[in-house]
Amino acid sequence: MEVRNYETVFILTPVLNESQVQETVEKFTQVLKENSADVLSTEAWGLRKLAYPIQKKSTGYYFVVEFTAENGNIVNTLELAFRRDERVIRFLTTVLDKHAVAYNQRRRNGEMNQQKAAKEEAVAQ
Repeated sequence: MEVRNYETVFILTPVLNESQVQETVEKFTQVLKENSADVLSTEAWGLRKLAYPIQKKSTGYYFVVEFTAENGNIVNTLELAFRRDERVIRFLTTVLDKHAVAYNQRRRNGEMNQQKAAKEEAVAQ
């Protein structure tokens, strides 16, 4: 069986406090771990404005979880957990190709900001 890389973005309702948000994120990373997925990174994008109102809410807490798994059923299991939790207002899981995996690795290592800073410095001179 081939190991696949996945990325899930989910949005939590803005009415939660910080500890409730953390607890919810822990719950979903635990679902992944229980189903033998390796969680590579969890990234909080924070409270952001939504493109359009969802459930009469105009903002939401954005999170990105990157993980690897052999079992393709992991996505179904995770998305079922999202659907059952009223704190989640939207979610999207995608399979990452090798280019996206390399990009995410570089972004996590902070290489993107270094390149941007180098370009700005070159322009300034």
